[in-house]
Amino acid sequence: MFWLKLLFGTGTGDLGPAKQKTPELERKIRASFDASSSDEEHFPSTIDPRIFHVQLILRHFGDLGQGRVLDNGSGKGRFARVIQERNPEARVTAMDISEAMLSFAPPGLGRVSATMTSLPFATGVFDAAYATESLEHAVEIDKAIAEMCRVVKPGGRIAIIDKNAEHWGRFKTPEWERWFNRKEVERMLGTHCREVSSQLISYWEDVEPDGLFLAWLAVK
Repeated sequence: MFWLKLLFGTGTGDLGPAKQKTPELERKIRASFDASSSDEEHFPSTIDPRIFHVQLILRHFGDLGQGRVLDNGSGKGRFARVIQERNPEARVTAMDISEAMLSFAPPGLGRVSATMTSLPFATGVFDAAYATESLEHAVEIDKAIAEMCRVVKPGGRIAIIDKNAEHWGRFKTPEWERWFNRKEVERMLGTHCREVSSQLISYWEDVEPDGLFLAWLAVK
């Protein structure tokens, strides 16, 4: 994202070994997003609903009716806002590590401050869950995916949109961030889901993907 380039400069091109989450690192991540919550230019609270990232999630989930949906790592709830508008009877929960970010979420959403690796929800309570450019900050990626799948009921739908490891180095990133290749996230989702697919995507449906963004869609 452009804001990462502004904050951290140019990338190194080396993912390095996976990190272990520690209380100190968790505090650092939370403090970073708390501090960034006042930056509406680079951390906006709204998103154009025509952007393909949004449209893909809406299509994958279909009519949610009165179902429950988790925005996992929601930031200010910009995706959750659109999901709620398109599914007014659904109960959408915005979950984020930063209470400061959640304070910008629109009325009508559930707001929960927690980490992606320890979700404070019962097993199988959601009909759908998604993570848009948030998994990259979870540090312990396998735990985050396992938790996301745990809280979705059998037959429920899951969507992850994040950056492609093949383009690592395009932006300088904070020390904890990770990008992904298609197969590793497919494998992690496949441990918990009966259907998993992935695709390269662009911001706009009629624009050829440049390889930066990947989307993984799953059915538990």
